[in-house]
Amino acid sequence: METLQKKSGTRGAVALACLMPLMLILGGCADAGAKYVGFAQCLTERGVKMYGAFWCSHCANQKKLFGSSFSEINYIECDPRGPKPNPGLCLEKKIESFPTWEFQDGSQLKGELTFKQLAEKSTCKLPAEDK
Repeated sequence: METLQKKSGTRGAVALACLMPLMLILGGCADAGAKYVGFAQCLTERGVKMYGAFWCSHCANQKKLFGSSFSEINYIECDPRGPKPNPGLCLEKKIESFPTWEFQDGSQLKGELTFKQLAEKSTCKLPAEDK
């Protein structure tokens, strides 16, 4: 029984040692998007919308760019198989490619946009170090 406890303790320590770097990396990634919360909220307040599809790699890149702050973006899922889909709105807005960003004036920009492009089009301010 002692041997089993020692082995279990050793395995637990090894598992923790292996998982610690992963936890630090993932924790750092999750926090990286937090500095864009204000920017993302401003985009939503200014009527900016992103139309996309759950399977779209360019949409995934946009989501990754925002990190955890993407939850503040007004995102419309166009594929009826995706989470919270709204394909009717996508048809109404004539969305033909993903991602498509729509602005308050009704204009649309297609493709992956940089923060700078979104800031210029929306007049939302970026965090100081990203200008």
